[in-house]
Amino acid sequence: MSDFDAIDALLAAVGPHAGLPAPDARRELRERARLSKAQVARALGVSPSTVGGWESGREPVGETRTKYAYLLDGLSAKLAAETQTETQTETQTETETAAPPLAGQPAAPDATAPAAAPSPDLNQNQSIDEEEALTTAEPCVLCGRPAQHRVAGFVQHLDPADCRPTTATAPAPASEQPTRQTPNQPSRTTRPVERAKEPARRAFQKPSGPADLIHQAVQDALAEHQGDVDTATTALLKKAIPDAMRLLDETRKGARYDVIAHPWIPDILKKQTSRGADQIWEARPKWTRHELPPGSHEVTALDINGAYLSALKTHLPLGQLEHSAGPAHDRRRAGVHLITPPPWDHEAVLPNPIGNRDEPGPLWVTEPTLRLLLRLSGPKYGLCAPPEIHESYTSGATENLLEKFRVALKDARDTAITKNDEVTLEYVKAMYSKFVSTMGESNYNRELYRPDWMHIIRSQAFANLWMKAFKAHDEGLAVVRAMGTDELHVIGDWRRVFPAGRGVTEVKVKDTYTTGTNTHTITGEKQE
Repeated sequence: MSDFDAIDALLAAVGPHAGLPAPDARRELRERARLSKAQVARALGVSPSTVGGWESGREPVGETRTKYAYLLDGLSAKLAAETQTETQTETQTETETAAPPLAGQPAAPDATAPAAAPSPDLNQNQSIDEEEALTTAEPCVLCGRPAQHRVAGFVQHLDPADCRPTTATAPAPASEQPTRQTPNQPSRTTRPVERAKEPARRAFQKPSGPADLIHQAVQDALAEHQGDVDTATTALLKKAIPDAMRLLDETRKGARYDVIAHPWIPDILKKQTSRGADQIWEARPKWTRHELPPGSHEVTALDINGAYLSALKTHLPLGQLEHSAGPAHDRRRAGVHLITPPPWDHEAVLPNPIGNRDEPGPLWVTEPTLRLLLRLSGPKYGLCAPPEIHESYTSGATENLLEKFRVALKDARDTAITKNDEVTLEYVKAMYSKFVSTMGESNYNRELYRPDWMHIIRSQAFANLWMKAFKAHDEGLAVVRAMGTDELHVIGDWRRVFPAGRGVTEVKVKDTYTTGTNTHTITGEKQE
């Protein structure tokens, strides 16, 4: 099969050049043809989020651009031909309707009489790509049994296994079937059956589900490598990024918010040199207590489990960042902020919330860092003055944008730990860690370019570690060290403060050592 056979098949179910219409026109062509992003993505060999990016202004390149142009040209030609045919049919119908009735024929219907109820069709405000969850079950258009979802305007089961004919009631004879047909308009009562005969759409495919995607990928890798755990794990780690994007697409089905994968980004989020960094300060902690209480102490180095996985629950901007000036902070929005941080007077016992920074003055921080400073300056904590906000780049935000994605990974991780499945455990860890690290300017992930998300998620992990350090201090432990996202050293009975284990809400022992001597005994291996 050639590269264009899949596109020709798609056009058949519903003359190329490399020029592309405007982004809005691309989406209009697809929606008029009643094609989902997933259908177009499969034909072009990309992900649905990439198709969404093209419809939001991102430009494809290379052979993919040529194939995309070929598809859009074909859709445009096919839809233009259908429009012309419909126009001719409507003109002929209007002429016949306007002509005087022949002898013996009834007069045309009165134009002032109420029209028959229109046939059920797509809701004008409903996106073709969206699956709507119903609060009350309604009869499936294919089998008649109660279903909980509406796709493309029709109530139906998403899992074919649930879609089976009911024998409770025999269908009424054709003469007794109600028809909701307006004059000169063909009946659409058979449309759902006709749709079932077409090439399968996403709604009629058996959904694998997020957990099944991870489990099946592991089983396929083990089968391909004849059960060799090391080789299968290596193969899975190499495909962790595309598999994470596929999992993200699966968990985004039916979501309230569209993910803008390639928005305009302000210069502060762009690398200043080819190998340099941008201007965002992530507040990464790198702190060691200078003076310990007198005497010899046993220090426990705690490992925080799944730090980046937990940090996926954070306020992320949905759309393109917009500039604003002034000191106000809108908690309904998220992004990056230029602030002057407040003085920190607790360095002797707690790390600075903005990390180790030698240069004074304003700096660009992310949403989690700003929210942490505002929280610590409030009446509950009163640890510092409020930060001074100078300007911001923000967008409307939600804390649950990646929640289904995070939960799917967490559940797979928990199951792997229970079953002592190290292959799945390493695979899941690679999926969420590489997902975060390749959101910026990376050649390994071209489907998602959100450096703002990358910085925000990292900063959330750092803020989470800081709050654990504060909890230890507040519960009477002596905090000795805080490093990165997952390393916290304390003196005292940490088990009364933190639960022990490998879950994402638990901690495990990484090291133990005694201060004031050369003793340094490793009692645990670092595990995610």
